[in-house]
Amino acid sequence: MFFQLVDCLNWRLQNDIDNILAPIIPVDLYRAVRDSQLIGMSGYSKEGLPVIAVGVGLSTYDKASINYYVQSHIQMNEYRDRVILPSATKKFGRYIGTCIKILDMTGLKISALNQLKFLSVISTIDDMNYPEKTRTYYIVNAPYIFSACWKVVRPLLQERTRRKVQVLSGSGKDELLKIMDYESIPHFCRREGSGSSRQSRNGTVGDCYSLYHSFHQQLYNHVKQQAALINHVAPVKQGSFHVDFPEPDAKDVKIAKTIESEFRKLGNQKELSHSLRELKIIGD
Repeated sequence: MFFQLVDCLNWRLQNDIDNILAPIIPVDLYRAVRDSQLIGMSGYSKEGLPVIAVGVGLSTYDKASINYYVQSHIQMNEYRDRVILPSATKKFGRYIGTCIKILDMTGLKISALNQLKFLSVISTIDDMNYPEKTRTYYIVNAPYIFSACWKVVRPLLQERTRRKVQVLSGSGKDELLKIMDYESIPHFCRREGSGSSRQSRNGTVGDCYSLYHSFHQQLYNHVKQQAALINHVAPVKQGSFHVDFPEPDAKDVKIAKTIESEFRKLGNQKELSHSLRELKIIGD
């Protein structure tokens, strides 16, 4: 995974932001990304905050090149800010500007440390371009190895992010029910018997990671629609008629520059790669 990230230095991030926000195609590639980068939206808290579920332990990031995972992450952030949060504000009748994230550690292994470089890139992108968008990070289903991994990951996070992390007991269902209804609790927190986590009570797809979940269907359609709009206003010359391609706004330029900078820095950190190979974790 380290060397995959170094190879991504050649990723075309220096191109305009429209390439980053373009849909991931073909759909089989997008499905592969979804199957190995487990993230979705399961509902809303009682206060109206979107509930984002992240399968940290079972995400493998091995079905596509790393640039597609970064691209997907940025697209979700943009969709959250431009669609989900404004919709929540309208739905609940008050300003909603943050979300809740529930991090599922099911299946976490010490080999997850191999993903540190990628996760540090994602963390830096969020800290620099999407600050204060998450109110609380709830960690659930943490195995015994979590404490060892946390010792390594914790220093990579900004202090303001570390203060937001709460580790819940077991699946965290009882604690989560205090701040959200049952239907908004992610499938991995329900534990109601074999197969029950895949479907919600009303018969719809309950696995919010699934490409067929309404969140991912709407997200992918939104990305395709935005790409079509961009293509529609591309430069066209016919006689004296000309439509200028819109310049990316300052926020979009900042995102692209941050990603490019982070990959450059990570490409130079050979010492980190060597030190992590020799890393020995000692339990508490």
